[in-house]
Amino acid sequence: MRTNRTDDSTISFPDRVDEVDATTGELELESRNALRRVAGLSTELADVSEVEYRQLRLERVVLVGVWDGSVTDAENSITELAALAETAGSQVLEGLIQRRGRPDPATYIGRGKVAELGDVVVSTGADTVICDGELSPSQLRNLEQSVNVKVIDRTALILDIFAQHAKSKEGKAQVELAQLEYLLPRLRGWGEALSRQAGGSARVGGAGGGVGLRGPGETKLETDRRRIRTRIARLRREIKGMRTVRQTKRSRRARNAVPAVAIAGYTNAGKSSLLNRLTGAGVLVEDALFATLDPTTRRAHAADGRVYTLSDTVGFVRHLPHQIVEAFRSTLEEVADADLVVHVVDGAHPDPEEQVRAVREVLTEVGADSVPELLVVNKIDAADEETLLRLKRLWPDAVFVSARAARGIEGLRGAIEARLPRPAVELRVTLPYDRGDLVAEVHRRGEVLRTTHTEHGTELHVRVDEALAAELARHGATLG
Repeated sequence: MRTNRTDDSTISFPDRVDEVDATTGELELESRNALRRVAGLSTELADVSEVEYRQLRLERVVLVGVWDGSVTDAENSITELAALAETAGSQVLEGLIQRRGRPDPATYIGRGKVAELGDVVVSTGADTVICDGELSPSQLRNLEQSVNVKVIDRTALILDIFAQHAKSKEGKAQVELAQLEYLLPRLRGWGEALSRQAGGSARVGGAGGGVGLRGPGETKLETDRRRIRTRIARLRREIKGMRTVRQTKRSRRARNAVPAVAIAGYTNAGKSSLLNRLTGAGVLVEDALFATLDPTTRRAHAADGRVYTLSDTVGFVRHLPHQIVEAFRSTLEEVADADLVVHVVDGAHPDPEEQVRAVREVLTEVGADSVPELLVVNKIDAADEETLLRLKRLWPDAVFVSARAARGIEGLRGAIEARLPRPAVELRVTLPYDRGDLVAEVHRRGEVLRTTHTEHGTELHVRVDEALAAELARHGATLG
């Protein structure tokens, strides 16, 4: 455990210990880690292109936060920021927090803190400052000029992590769209590199630029802004097309009356681990924030034979950037269109209640607040008994499990099946033995209450959807 001292508070960051977990995503995890860091890349202010600017990887960083609440909330927030920074491939050197009613409109932190921050940057040799909040373009520029190293905010840090972890075409397009929408209002010249003009200002020996080059011209900054807007429009069209494909798949499942269960929750709460335990999906499991960006959907079978789908979704975090929510809206619609949301909470987290609040806030934003919710407290093997007792009193209907230790999984499976929507039509029917295909379809799409084998065929007492009920009516099915 390493401890960094400030004049306002002491911030402690736990040392990270990487443990190799024999999951099916192990090779992918090794490959990702091998490509994460860029050794020797300077992040000092320099003339770089817009693309290079977005591709910079953070290294030695100092964290800065402003808080107006309890010390515990401030420490939890700055510790989470440290975890985000480490996930992005950075080494956290120091954490500074300042208590004030609201961030300074010019420099985010007060003038005295800016001077102290500059001293810390020099003494530690940091090349990047990360602020625990979203900075305005003017705050970003003023703070950079004061400390003379690169300054980014929490939003840019999360976008960087998303860019590293996106794998699918849709995920990459969504991340790029979010990055460009964030970058557009903050695009500025580095060392006046983006203020150059062609046209009338491009004079040689006092003369104009010649035929076709006279006039005010267009600055490099204006050119980049125009190109970014064009790219944003193109990405939105592409994502809209991908959304249509996703909606088609959901419509097909709806026509087949297959219930959909979405696994949602705070980042690194163990959603992918639970999906692996419940379905054997074999998706990547990593002790890192935002390890899962691309949703994974797997088929599962209830004890009575019904089929339903389980979808792993992108994790949430407090103050999730609105650019991410908008760009990933088509993905998050998987949650809004689900029949049940399995809301996973990290029981070993210092503030699980805040996790639940942050997740429900995002679910409300994407229109998923009306979907039935099953609260699941994960990592009970790492949580202390006092915390678990408090959470059981707070959430009496929650299911407590450990995906890593395989504790409570069967109880969770039963709780999910109990909350799946029931087929609408209850009926009795006798199917001839040569219609085994129809019997199998009843087991797959409906709920079989009783099965009896007679000399005339298989007698079934079932609950099915209306479409299948119409099919069974041709074989003399009766209601009840």
